[in-house]
Amino acid sequence: MATHTHLPIYKVAYDLLDVVTDLVKNMQRDFKRSIGEKITSECIEITVLVFRANVAQDKDPHLLDLLERLQVIELMVRLAMDKRLISKPAYAKAVELTTSIGKQANGWRRSAIRPQHGGQGRHV
Repeated sequence: MATHTHLPIYKVAYDLLDVVTDLVKNMQRDFKRSIGEKITSECIEITVLVFRANVAQDKDPHLLDLLERLQVIELMVRLAMDKRLISKPAYAKAVELTTSIGKQANGWRRSAIRPQHGGQGRHV
């Protein structure tokens, strides 16, 4: 089992946290505590869920939670863009990262729930 910090999904999740931290830093004070803190805390939770999924025997619940939190981040980042709290290029970068995390998490889920076949037999 790889250390969670070496997983590609963890690296992208960390990049998202880094991007979000810069976005929140430049938000208006009124929204920094409400929208900004929520986005940041969800990003931190995603990195924790990557760790939990990596060490868990049953990865599916952790990955489902991760995907749900990813939806919250996407919603909050879109709201921030609509309220002109962040720029469109910053929004695009955040969405690029959330998309990458979502694809990796779904792939991980599929491989975790796929039955393991041994040998070179025919698979139906």
